[in-house]
Amino acid sequence: MKVKQFREVIAEAMSEEMRRDESVFLLGEEVAEYNGAYKASKGMLDEFGEKRIIDTPISELGFAGIAVGSAMNGNRPIVEFALVGIDQIINNAAKIRQMSGGQLNCPIVFRGPTGSAGQLGATHSQSFENWFANTPGLKVVVPSNPYDAKGLLKAAIRDDDPVIFMESEQMYSDKGEIPDGEYILPIGVADIKRKGTDVTVVSFGKIIKEAYKAADILEKEGISLEIIDLRTVRPMDHATILESVKKTNRLVILEEAWPFASVASEITYQVQENAFDYLDAPIQRITTADTPAPFSPVLLEAWLPNANDVINAVKKVMYI
Repeated sequence: MKVKQFREVIAEAMSEEMRRDESVFLLGEEVAEYNGAYKASKGMLDEFGEKRIIDTPISELGFAGIAVGSAMNGNRPIVEFALVGIDQIINNAAKIRQMSGGQLNCPIVFRGPTGSAGQLGATHSQSFENWFANTPGLKVVVPSNPYDAKGLLKAAIRDDDPVIFMESEQMYSDKGEIPDGEYILPIGVADIKRKGTDVTVVSFGKIIKEAYKAADILEKEGISLEIIDLRTVRPMDHATILESVKKTNRLVILEEAWPFASVASEITYQVQENAFDYLDAPIQRITTADTPAPFSPVLLEAWLPNANDVINAVKKVMYI
């Protein structure tokens, strides 16, 4: 086992898959000469050359379309994308298998930012997992740590369907232990990060760290949280959530996104539909404030969910 940064394991996962399969290539803005905007493709140009590590113009819709066409013709592109390319993702990549009657598929990975990135303003601090998850044909992965990120990215590259792989700019320096040998984590399987008995907390992405903080504080008060990391938003592992709720009888959902039509809303529906009789309290969800992200650090802190929000929600479902 070695301790590595999130950015390192992203580059490692892509490089391993490119060595394994010559049809895999990376394209996007600054991925080659600059080693990636956050150095998540460092050293890859030197190893694989400019035909497989491709710098693009600032034309997200254009190079996303090129990548979709390439995937339809047998390659496995990895695309660093921005929201401008969403039309190619939802109208072509996601739909081509159904529209072609199964004659074509689109094995492509779109890597993009998600969540607050600090003081970058309203247009660079937002989550769209629920947007992409609302599109049939797409798989949506949101890792919360380096170990999961590497295993899930390798699985995404090998998948025969289009996968949205969401990363947080604020996680690239996070460190974690990574096995020396190859490993792959299955898409669509949640992970119970912390076992508990009193309240189930479901989360994903970097915001799950606030749940860990809350769990440590509440443990000192004799309250035990079971924390589930979704890892994959679509397909969603409903079974793991339901099994936990049937044990704890209480559910809190923590999400770094706006409340309306959120991933938390979908989880709430599934639990009330399939485990209503097990609930001892109404489900609580914790999201960002229902406004664009502020630039002011004081307002940004108030806008984002935090450990105190988790603690208050847990005590609410426990009626204490």
